Amino acid sequence: MAGKAPYRVFGYGSLIWKPPPHVISQTPGFLKGYVRRFAQKSHDHRGTPENPGRVVTLIHKEDWDRVSAADPFPEEDIVWGIAYTIDPVYEAEVRDYLDYREKDGYTLETVDVYGFEDGQEVVAVPAAFTYVGRPDNPSFLGSEQIDSLAQRIWQSVGPSGRNKDYLFELSNAVRKLSPESHDSHLAILERKVKELDAASANSPVDSP
Repeated sequence: MAGKAPYRVFGYGSLIWKPPPHVISQTPGFLKGYVRRFAQKSHDHRGTPENPGRVVTLIHKEDWDRVSAADPFPEEDIVWGIAYTIDPVYEAEVRDYLDYREKDGYTLETVDVYGFEDGQEVVAVPAAFTYVGRPDNPSFLGSEQIDSLAQRIWQSVGPSGRNKDYLFELSNAVRKLSPESHDSHLAILERKVKELDAASANSPVDSP
């Protein structure tokens, strides 16, 4: 009888720079048919219930096309991330850990993770689990005007820290994955939030 398939998880957000425990191998790669967007409210990590921040979610491209007239997905963009293989001894523990970490509106799905081999696209990691934000989940926001989104990210803070640090960490981590791992959504948000930082630093301080 064939052995049980390894437990693999694809990370496309904070899991890229903050991996799950008990990883025995990791493979950078990309998905097909999905979009990564700051389209999910964060009540418990990068914001509060009263003032939710914004975090990325993975969305089926056809779902995004229906809700994002103001922010279409560039065809040249690809969702890059990392597929982690978990030590089988700790599979149940890591599943519980990730289910709790991603509890705020995410649905578990199975994806094939692609890579390049001799210039050709190949399935590098088959049947990895990942967490997807479907449009019917209560934390899903859909498309926001980019300047409003940048402002929200710039000002939001939650138990896990400043929302803008999440954006900066993610942008930097994605850039390091591969020469091909550009993400225009992350790039424009990073630029706009840094512009807000610069404007705040240069604004005059009121005298007491």
